[in-house]
Amino acid sequence: MTVSDQTAFTLRRAYGAAHLLNPGDLPPAQHFIDGAFRETPGGDLVDVVDPCSEEVITRVPAGTAADTDAAVAAAAAAKASWGRMVPRERSGVLHRIADRLAEHYDLLVRLESADTGKPFAVSRDDVDSAIDTFRFMAGALRATTTMAAGDYVEDHLSVILREPLGVIGVVTPWNYPLLMAAWKIAPILAAGNTLVIKPSEQTPLTTLKFAELTADLLPRGVFNVVAGKGSVVGARLAEHPDVDMIALTGSVGSGRAVARAAAESLKRVHLELGGKAPVVIFADADVKAAAAALRTASFWNSGQECGAACRVLVHESVAEEFTAHLVAEVTALAVGEPQAGDDIEIGPLFSKTHYDRVLGHIERALAEGARAAAGGSAIPGPGYFVEPTVLVDVPEGAECTREEIFGPVVTVETFADDDEAIRRANDVPVGLAASVWTENARRSHDAAARIDAGTVWVNSHLVIANEAPWGGFKGSGYGRDLSIYALDDYSRTKHVMHHHGH
Repeated sequence: MTVSDQTAFTLRRAYGAAHLLNPGDLPPAQHFIDGAFRETPGGDLVDVVDPCSEEVITRVPAGTAADTDAAVAAAAAAKASWGRMVPRERSGVLHRIADRLAEHYDLLVRLESADTGKPFAVSRDDVDSAIDTFRFMAGALRATTTMAAGDYVEDHLSVILREPLGVIGVVTPWNYPLLMAAWKIAPILAAGNTLVIKPSEQTPLTTLKFAELTADLLPRGVFNVVAGKGSVVGARLAEHPDVDMIALTGSVGSGRAVARAAAESLKRVHLELGGKAPVVIFADADVKAAAAALRTASFWNSGQECGAACRVLVHESVAEEFTAHLVAEVTALAVGEPQAGDDIEIGPLFSKTHYDRVLGHIERALAEGARAAAGGSAIPGPGYFVEPTVLVDVPEGAECTREEIFGPVVTVETFADDDEAIRRANDVPVGLAASVWTENARRSHDAAARIDAGTVWVNSHLVIANEAPWGGFKGSGYGRDLSIYALDDYSRTKHVMHHHGH
């Protein structure tokens, strides 16, 4: 490709998280167990850092196995009464939770942006989606379907019951602290389970605030939060004999560790792991529309998104035209701190460790022969800002095309025919999401059927609805978030057969 290098990003600064939060906005820096916040005197603390300024916002306790055991005991004690509650009553609780989140909408937006550096547009979408998740599950739990009761053997009536699993252990990631918590909490509660959730120790604020805001809406013990590290709290939840299922959204490595630990007690496992979403752009695609869509789909949440459109495979005949449009879109992105303006599209990466990791990926890609047609560098000054980057002339099989970078980086490769496009789209160990861009209906159906991913968009990317399932294949894990399929995941079926003959 002959697209010229373009790197000119101006970082718009503001005042850091200290000027984003008001007194009283922060939740108690404690675990939430059995309906109350608990102090942990003398324990280790973890810094919660503002990624825009690198200043410490607060410190939260590093939970221990003993803290986790106490939370599991509380959830176990509450599971019988919560599980027996009729659907209408549980639905009412979920609606009240949604109402409470809506009442504190602005607070949750500011808290999420302070904790993660997200632009306000992203944080607002997160809070909106979290509220809608609870509203959807509040309705869905009253309309579950199952096999009809009937005589399937002579003189024997079969009745299929749907029951809660019991206590669910939940581990959520740092990239969508509130939204990924909602994706787990809402269906788990809707199905009649209790839970213990471990948010990322680096971005725990909105999960702890959720506990504070909803403490009077849920019975004691139904919802519990233990802050801390995955290697301690997450590992204990995965191995705990009184936890009936472990549900994790996180990296492939974390998923493997959780599954291994869960195997000893044979508990159920629900894993939503990483992705490396291919974007297959055929010769007949509207390349300008595709580039405009990828401005959002590739760089939403600074690319820290498991379904991000991070790997473009474009037909060689339109590659130069498409890339020119993409570079124009990317170099126009507004980069800065959230309070620098509502038009900010790209914020910082969430931590110094992740910032270094993303920059390392870019450096290795350039060393392997790729070229930065846009971006490619860190942005000087405080905060973990990386330029939105488009890598072109990427050789097939390069690390940057196979490993999840999880930052504001898109790679562009070319292909010659349909079979090559599908082969290379599938030639990664994960299969969470993908998109196909074409004006040919027959080709769109064929390509979507052949791509090995849990979600495939056609002429779109990263559009998510609560009514539709989300989850992947291969190394992206198993189980489904959202939709009625999530209720199935967090339930068990029981067959009761009555002999009614003489």
